[in-house]
Amino acid sequence: MTEAIWILTLGFTGMVIFGFPFVFAIGMAVVLVLIAVDLPGMLLPQTLVASSQSFSLLGIPFFMLAGELMLRGGLSRRLIAVADVFVRHLLGGLGHVTIVASCIFASISGSAPATTAAIGSAMIPAMAERGYSRAYATSLVVSTGVLAPLIPPSIAFIIWGVIAEQSIATLFLAGIVPGLALAIGLSSLVLWRAHRENIPRLEKATFAEVKDALRKGIWALLTPVLVLGGIYGGIFTPTEAAAVACLYSFIVGVFIEKKLAWGELPAVMLHAMKVSAVVMAIVAVSGGLGVIVAQEQLATKFAALMGSLVAEPWVMLLLLNLGFFLLAAVMDEVALMLIFGPMLIAIGNQFGIDPIHFGAMIVTNVAIGMATPPVGYCLFVGASVSGQSLLAISRAIWPQILVMLVVLMLVTYVPQFSLMFVK
Repeated sequence: MTEAIWILTLGFTGMVIFGFPFVFAIGMAVVLVLIAVDLPGMLLPQTLVASSQSFSLLGIPFFMLAGELMLRGGLSRRLIAVADVFVRHLLGGLGHVTIVASCIFASISGSAPATTAAIGSAMIPAMAERGYSRAYATSLVVSTGVLAPLIPPSIAFIIWGVIAEQSIATLFLAGIVPGLALAIGLSSLVLWRAHRENIPRLEKATFAEVKDALRKGIWALLTPVLVLGGIYGGIFTPTEAAAVACLYSFIVGVFIEKKLAWGELPAVMLHAMKVSAVVMAIVAVSGGLGVIVAQEQLATKFAALMGSLVAEPWVMLLLLNLGFFLLAAVMDEVALMLIFGPMLIAIGNQFGIDPIHFGAMIVTNVAIGMATPPVGYCLFVGASVSGQSLLAISRAIWPQILVMLVVLMLVTYVPQFSLMFVK
């Protein structure tokens, strides 16, 4: 192993163990490698700028802002009301409401934390009032937040599309079936639990209630139609769709619903900027890491090593899934994709795996990581919204994690599962 590899592995790992934020750990490891191998000092600032200049990456702050505008503008509660009148009468009704509302919100925000916060703030108290434990209600909301990286538009697919140089719109299509399959799996789990715990059914909505919910929720329901219809109708790119979603959410929140006050806009924009800045900082410093990976030919060497040790593609995919699942439980998902992306792409190419199918597998892994203890991002959001401890939520979420892993196996070993709308 070269000096650069030792620094990138042991140096980075050591800094993370000692509590350094991922962005600083990556950046410091890159600086140490530059010094050790005597590369030009200007390489890091140049790559910091270059790696964050992709037009596609502009979709990340825009989708973050769109989700925040919908939350503050009351559109998320409109979506919950629409879901409520259609599925609340089913066994485990409020659980199904949570899942359906999350599916719709996910098709607008593309962000798992935003979906968790928007749906959780309304549904966790409602489920608790109806006899569900707050820990279970929170675990369900956290699990449905995982739908956002899968159901288009998706911030995770945007990042992977930039890394793998694949069509982001095509990657969006690859997430539809896995996302819907996960929603169905979670609904089945809700039915089983409601039956086991004798959760009472709610009354079926009347025609007047359905009509009223649709009338009030029409502007929220039109958002995914506008965003996805515009992308696949060839009207605008995914990045432009994110900007359109922001503008639309702003107009509806301020002028139509009138739930979003002008005075709230600075706080809304600041929050979206903070979250986006964390993501973009990791993207930027990982650019320097990518240069070193290319310089040391780590991706090709690792792919060759995997090829010499593993002959069957299915075994390699199983090992990658296992490794990703374990890493995603303790590591930031964006950093995970950016750090290991070049090596994963090299392995996928060596084994002849369809790049869109491979991207769907990677993003499904990343999505599961957002809800996996101990450091899944959505777990912290759910704990903040509900007031439950991370330990209580982690204990309640394992049945949902198992459902997610079943979907992951389908995505991995049945290519058509993710490519159904692609080819």
